[in-house]
Parts: sequence; structure tokens; C-alpha cells
Amino acid sequence: MTTATTANAAKARVMLECRDVTRTYSEGPEDLTVLDGLSLRVRAGERVAIVGSSGSGKTTLLNLLGGLDRPSRGQIVIADEPLAGLNEAALGRFRNRYIGFVYQFHHLLAEFTALENAALPLIIRGQRKREAEKRARALLERVGMAPRADHKPGELSGGERQRVAIARALVTDPGLVLMDEPTGNLDQSTAATILGLMDELARESACAFVIVTHDTDLAAHQDRVLRLDGGHLVADPA
Repeated sequence: MTTATTANAAKARVMLECRDVTRTYSEGPEDLTVLDGLSLRVRAGERVAIVGSSGSGKTTLLNLLGGLDRPSRGQIVIADEPLAGLNEAALGRFRNRYIGFVYQFHHLLAEFTALENAALPLIIRGQRKREAEKRARALLERVGMAPRADHKPGELSGGERQRVAIARALVTDPGLVLMDEPTGNLDQSTAATILGLMDELARESACAFVIVTHDTDLAAHQDRVLRLDGGHLVADPA
């Protein structure tokens, strides 16, 4: 089988599927339904942007996709694994293996250097520190942060912290990356570099991306743009 055939076969795989996902919260005497029977399918190597007004449930959806919250009804399947069948310990191991997160706020550990923060998911997995840091340093190089690898988050700008967070999300070679406003703190040149890296990963390693954003340029760069409206995902006419 040729390399091209193998890559095409990988991209035919469904990496993420939501089936009739509903999330309801109890708000006093009434229930508040944020997501209502939502369905979504993302293939390996596909990049999907999700847009919508504030309060439409975008962050709720990302938390469900990452296993940080559980749906009230429905099923979420990642890499052929239903998340509902995993207990918390198994879910943590699964996230470490398959999912990368880039939050709107970086969530770096203040006492660790940029290099240590980026390497942390591999160290948690049990990889040797030297090997983990070698891989992390390569990712920091790709996001333009190698010269700042030994600096702690308090010594970095907001944009620099976000680039470290992106390196951390990608260091494990995840099959799925979930991003919440990933370029919000980045200048135009750095944002373009990150977009190029996403394109490369989607093309070469069939990594799938789900990106929540208000950035119309970032959204337009993806393969699909979906709007979250009334608890459902619909194709964005823009």
C-alpha cells in the first residue's frame, strides 16, 4: 500500500461523532437546555470551525467533546470509543492518548518552564523526561518559542503563553485537537504560523481539529464552518 493510499485511508476514518447529544442544567425550578439533540461527525484530518453568539453553548460543547462534562442524553464517540463507557481514570488516560486541548486561557503551570509545561502530557503518560522534553522542544521550535523554552509563564506575554499551550496540545500527536479561540492572543504573523502548522498536521498525520472561534478569518480557513444556534449545529451561510 502506498503512502498516499494509507493517508487517504486514515482520513476516511470518523474521528469524532456526536449522536443526539443533549445537555440540560437545572436552574432553580426550571431546566435549561443548552444543547438539544445535537449531531456532529468529524473525519480524521478534517478541520471544523464552530461559531455562534455568546451563550450559545460553544464552550459547553467543547467540554463534552473533551470528556470534561457528560451529556444528559446521547452519545459521544472518539476514535471508535464511546466516552460514556469510560470511568474517570480511564477517561483521563484516553484524553492523554487521543485529545489535545487549547483553551482560551492557557492554563499553564506557573512553577514550570515553557519546556516543562509543553512536555507534561508525555511525562504524565510515562515517557522518560529527556525524550518528552526533546519532543516538546521540537514543538516549541515550530511555534516560534524555542528561545523562550526556559522561561516560566510569568515571564512570557499572553501570546507567548498561548503558543506554549498550543505546543502542549500537540506534543502527544493526538488524533483530535479541541481549540477555544486559539489565536485570540496572537499577532497576525504568529496566527498565520499556527494555521500553517494545523494544515500540516491535518494533512500529514490526519489530526482532526474542532475550533470554537469568533475570528471570521480563522473560521473561513477551515474545511467547514458550523453555527451553533438553538442547541443545534447548522452550516454557516457566511
